[in-house]
Amino acid sequence: MSAAPGPVPTPALRPATRAELPAVLALLADEETVVDPTTVTVTEAYERAFAAIEADPRNELLVLVEDADDRGDGGTVVGCLQATYIPGLGKGGAERALIEAVRIRADRRGSGLGRTLMQAAAARARARGCALVQLTSNKQREDAHRFYTALGFTSSHEGFKLAL
Repeated sequence: MSAAPGPVPTPALRPATRAELPAVLALLADEETVVDPTTVTVTEAYERAFAAIEADPRNELLVLVEDADDRGDGGTVVGCLQATYIPGLGKGGAERALIEAVRIRADRRGSGLGRTLMQAAAARARARGCALVQLTSNKQREDAHRFYTALGFTSSHEGFKLAL
């Protein structure tokens, strides 16, 4: 008789390491297919951006990692996002968290990892004292909009961008 499978470990959410930068770039490269991180070119611009995010206490590049060790190290990057904490005078002077570049590896979507990623990011923002989490999503990403709505986000504002 075989032993019953143990509980499935919860993926770890933690700040990305420099070694994980290719895995993050692979997630951001293509939403529809799995990109092999070993095929990603990490340019000097990516290096500078990663260093700036890592050095800024108001920014976090977070990764969702499966099969990490007990300390959350190692494992496979299956999701990512960037959180920027913005001070402001609205909401009683509380910070708000701006979430960008949310991705779950294409072959893992629909497995609950996105919910885990977003709930853990919201918990980090709450623990930091943020009054709200905000994000933008391309108008064409209807599946993403349904996902964010199911998490409790509301489409309360119209967003605008100006390319420079």
